[in-house]
Amino acid sequence: MSRRDVTPEPPPPGGVLWSLAGDVRTLLTLPAALTMQVAHPAVGAGVDEHSVFRTDPWGRGERSLRSLQLWVYGGERAAEEGRRLRELHKTIRGTDATGRAYHALTPAYYAWVHATGYPVYAHAQQYIGRPFTDAQHRELYAEWLQVGRILGIHDRDMPQTIEEFWPYYRKVLADEIATNAVVEELVATDRPVPAPDRGPLPLRLCLRALWPVLLPPLARFRRFVTIGFMPPDAREAIGLDWSDEQERKLRRLGRVVRVVVPLLPERLRYLPLARRARAEFRHSAARGAGLR
Repeated sequence: MSRRDVTPEPPPPGGVLWSLAGDVRTLLTLPAALTMQVAHPAVGAGVDEHSVFRTDPWGRGERSLRSLQLWVYGGERAAEEGRRLRELHKTIRGTDATGRAYHALTPAYYAWVHATGYPVYAHAQQYIGRPFTDAQHRELYAEWLQVGRILGIHDRDMPQTIEEFWPYYRKVLADEIATNAVVEELVATDRPVPAPDRGPLPLRLCLRALWPVLLPPLARFRRFVTIGFMPPDAREAIGLDWSDEQERKLRRLGRVVRVVVPLLPERLRYLPLARRARAEFRHSAARGAGLR
């Protein structure tokens, strides 16, 4: 039986992604990966023309985060989510800013969207966690390839080793990546963003009333973490400035996060899907140990 005939499974419990993907610190890194993705002209055009990120940013963010969590913690639902995403992207097509026709499932474009996760994880970990060892880098990359298979990315369309990944990554940065209207919106601090519409009604009403005061500092913070947790070579390719003073502030933020987050109870440290999956795994392991 070929690999294409086998339903791909999510990365294993206890692996690097098992601890990483559901940790609340991941929320700080997602804007950097998203901005790298849309800096590709085909991906940027697809998001510009087909996404609801302007009209429903909170809903889109919630759905994207849930999808990512399912890839790692969803068990049998992981492959189902991968199929759903591919079906969703089948109709996304058009012409990008370079005049080139695009389709969201074109292997090179679809693979780039997925590929951005690895360098962002690796870069951000130096600030908000313990830097990976060489073995952990390789384990993380192997697990990220496994997630790619869940999403329907063929092995031939993704570098299969770290040694192959970095030349591929640098080539995409050199040949394809640049700023565009979507990138500029994602790092802007002066664009209108609707108040959050999730959560209990009293909280929503409070946020709506305070939103004119809260939005400016939140927009500045979003820009700060978007550019800060982006690998320097990607920043340079996109044309995003980053000063020594900003680097010092990011390192200070990282020191606080590294101290505080590991002290949080699991219900606050891990996102809901991850928390449930981790509890179920511990329960299953304990039950198995009791049977021996």
